[in-house]
Amino acid sequence: MPESKIQQEIRQTRPFASAFQEAGVALLRTSDQLQRRLAATVEPHGITAQQYNVLRILRGAHPEAVPTLEIATRMIEHAPGITRLLDRLEAKKLIERLRCKKDRRRVLCTISEEGLALLAALEQPMLETLRDCFHSLSETDARQLIQLLDDLREGLYGTCDHSDHPEKEEKQR
Repeated sequence: MPESKIQQEIRQTRPFASAFQEAGVALLRTSDQLQRRLAATVEPHGITAQQYNVLRILRGAHPEAVPTLEIATRMIEHAPGITRLLDRLEAKKLIERLRCKKDRRRVLCTISEEGLALLAALEQPMLETLRDCFHSLSETDARQLIQLLDDLREGLYGTCDHSDHPEKEEKQR
């Protein structure tokens, strides 16, 4: 069997043990490439891709405030240091935090006007980056990819410890 594209990219001379192993490596490699391009789009604006994700979460809830732990569960990429991530965004005046009046242990976050302005400035560059990243796929291919990734994530939630499954997190609240 001829070498696959992923084998050529990573210069692997031996065949993969299975199609699942090859798919896993290809997915990780693709994810890394996508993350690098997205980071290259947001970093000139003084934020990281994770900070961009937090700002989008807060913009989606705006004008409502979002509890810190809910932000953590909604992140695309797991962020163990959510407090430090929010500290950096607050220091840049992109978000505001306040204590919940009913429960002083809870911290609520909102996006600031500066944060909204930054997201507005990044809207077109991010769309262009994503368009460039997915230029080799048709809209139908993209929809099929979305479905395959949904199926894969659902399978992962079913076989792992379930700590990151969205439905489980909802039930725990």
